[in-house]
Amino acid sequence: MTLATITDTQKTLVCSDCGEIPSVCAGCGGELIESDADAARIEIDIKKAGATLSEKEARYLVDSYYQRQKDRIETGNQIRSVSGMSPEAVTRNGWHTPEACRYANCHRDDGKYSVTEEPHDFYLWLWARERSTETSIASALSNYSESRELGRWARSITGIGPIIAAGLLSHIDIKKAHTAGQIWRFAGLDPTVKWEKGQKRPWNTPLKTLCWKIGDSFVKTKGREGGFYGKLYEHRREKEDTNNDALKFADQAEAILSAKKIGKDTEAYKAYSQGMLPKAQIFLRSKRWAVKLFLAHYQHVGYEIEYGTEPPKPYVISVLGHQGLIKPPNWPME
Repeated sequence: MTLATITDTQKTLVCSDCGEIPSVCAGCGGELIESDADAARIEIDIKKAGATLSEKEARYLVDSYYQRQKDRIETGNQIRSVSGMSPEAVTRNGWHTPEACRYANCHRDDGKYSVTEEPHDFYLWLWARERSTETSIASALSNYSESRELGRWARSITGIGPIIAAGLLSHIDIKKAHTAGQIWRFAGLDPTVKWEKGQKRPWNTPLKTLCWKIGDSFVKTKGREGGFYGKLYEHRREKEDTNNDALKFADQAEAILSAKKIGKDTEAYKAYSQGMLPKAQIFLRSKRWAVKLFLAHYQHVGYEIEYGTEPPKPYVISVLGHQGLIKPPNWPME
């Protein structure tokens, strides 16, 4: 039974003897739930509409999703600061003091939050609404990315979920990206592109933020089975660390030290003055490398879907004769 059927039945069918709404559906015998009919219809419409979203609409929803997620987290933190309990625990178990707690994982035991008072109902209502909206948007974007072959490939990658896949689809037009380098520049990952004063920003900021999330996700999934890009990130970082220890980045360290004002009491200055890059910079370099490789594979798969043939090989492979081309994982898809 669909939500629409449940709510329609709940709205219209009443007992002819007592006027009460029945607890089961007269059509299929399923249990009726308490739900707002309009909200249920909207939820179903959102899911259906996801597959037909335009790129512009999907971009808006991706931005909205992350904003709602941020709002939900902030509201949840407010509930924790007042009650010492997570909003999930308050909603599930009701508000209570640690001494009266009969439930697991309700209160923090590290003393970070002190229980002062019962959270205002408005906070709980707001948190529930924000979570509901976030979930609805995620459902629409999941349908959007699942309805496109390139989106399905992206989602097959460990660390890439339906929201990130939708963001990539909505920001990157494969018809305009005939090389991976074009996507790198558009995403702000080309170090040769500088944002000069008085000029328009030369990259897409939301896409650049999305790529940061992708890199962060690869780092978090490096230990998971099937974490293709996470493991490549780890190997790359080991290589970067080895080169850094061998002072192979000394010229870069010297250039940075002469071009920027860096506090002499910082770890960064200590590293640069020794002809090395700081550990934090090595981490970011390795993460960017993994992201750029993923984007190159994204362009490869998208190009093949669009034109039915593989894209031209990169310059360093086709002209300079370099070896070691890494092919996209999970492609072709079964």
